[in-house]
Amino acid sequence: MIPAISGAVGPLGPSEWSVGPAPSAGAPASGSGSFSGTLTNAIDSLESTQAAGTNAAQQLATGQLSDPTQAITSVENASLAMDLASQIRTKLVDATNQVFQTQV
Repeated sequence: MIPAISGAVGPLGPSEWSVGPAPSAGAPASGSGSFSGTLTNAIDSLESTQAAGTNAAQQLATGQLSDPTQAITSVENASLAMDLASQIRTKLVDATNQVFQTQV
């Protein structure tokens, strides 16, 4: 079985399916179930995955890491995470543009 790339990409648990009650009108969306909180967590996870890949590559280059498969796996995980983030960003931009072009 192939492990998940990061916590943001793995399968959803039952507690992650609900987002909680809707905020009242005029109240800013904040908390663990908000879109901004989810986006912040995903970006933090992406940053830590990228840092782990960079660290593994540096350790391999300096001889501190004896197993090259660990470095390759870490760098590939970072690459896949960045590709996924890029695809999600592209989809969001396309959807936003489509909404702006919708005539009422």
